[in-house]
Amino acid sequence: MTKVTLHRKPMSKARHTLYLDYYPPIPHPDTGKLTRREFLGLYVFDTPRSQLDKQHNREPLAEHIRASRQLDVQSMKYGLLSSARRNTSLLAYYKEQVAKRSGSNSGNWQSTLYYLQRFFPEGLRLTELTVAACNDYKNYLLLANSQRSMKTVNNSQSSKKAAKLISSNTAHSYFNKLKATLKQAYKEDLIATDLSAKISSIKPAETKREYLTMEELQALYKTECPLPVLKRAAIFSALTGLRFSDIKQLTWSQLQHSQAEGHYLHFRQQKTQGAEKLPVSRQVVQLLGERGDPAAVVFHGLAYSAYNNRILRSWVKAAGITKYITFHCFRHINATLQLAHGTDIYTVSKLLGHRKLKTTQIYAKVVDRSKREAADRIKIDLS
Repeated sequence: MTKVTLHRKPMSKARHTLYLDYYPPIPHPDTGKLTRREFLGLYVFDTPRSQLDKQHNREPLAEHIRASRQLDVQSMKYGLLSSARRNTSLLAYYKEQVAKRSGSNSGNWQSTLYYLQRFFPEGLRLTELTVAACNDYKNYLLLANSQRSMKTVNNSQSSKKAAKLISSNTAHSYFNKLKATLKQAYKEDLIATDLSAKISSIKPAETKREYLTMEELQALYKTECPLPVLKRAAIFSALTGLRFSDIKQLTWSQLQHSQAEGHYLHFRQQKTQGAEKLPVSRQVVQLLGERGDPAAVVFHGLAYSAYNNRILRSWVKAAGITKYITFHCFRHINATLQLAHGTDIYTVSKLLGHRKLKTTQIYAKVVDRSKREAADRIKIDLS
């Protein structure tokens, strides 16, 4: 929350003018531009000579204004762009956040909107939202039917067909979209309380993360794909661990080389906005082919769509692989293969750009499970 403090600035005739400092900055009530200072039109004498000057310096008006402004900022009565912005509804603000998303992540944000619209009233303002209402929405998600199965039931001739509940992991993802939205609203001073910090997430269930063995990855590389750019991007992801969103935005200027460090990618992660410097092998550079214009994207024509997802699955099937593989699985492939080949978990975490080591530990469990499955394959007849 913005803190309001009283400061002085030197002026003529041995005086100091008084002003308020807002940190973090707030939007000016009239212009809407972020500002830190509000001059009060008041001053004090540096060296009061007369009794009147001394009385003037003791005037507590400036402190009264500061205290009043602090209360107004906390109660959302001061420092907002406009009364219209102050009255922004939850659904309207969420739609603003959806519009900022792109790639595979945007679909998840869009799907969340379906459930928000079914639970929250259209005109509910952000400022009217409470912790209790958020927790009620959490419970609603845990018992909600999936959007796709509802459409299937509505279009079905049989009334016996039942809709399926969304999975706990899907509910976890949808609820986190609301938390992210509330956190952003708090950052923009649209709500006075950080509601996202007061509501706990839905605990996700541990899921099986599909990945390919080195032999399966090799077979996939040798199999033709109807969409060459998709194949090149998928193999690139398996070799580097990059997400789809980062691969799609990658430009030739981000592929760099130095005598001391060799080839590396210098980019900013779309998901975390963290600056990354990722070493890549010569084989990766070879996979990319002839270098293009520095400003041009490396994987021109790469797009996320249901049609391309079907192409991906057909390509995997043509390689003789029966596992359900999505594009994000290639990031899992990189992590599991690195760990299986002896790379320590801390290094893998850094290569993947994880902020927390526990995120990478999920892949270590996958490798341990694979070792167990491998051990159980060798059997002799003990009868």
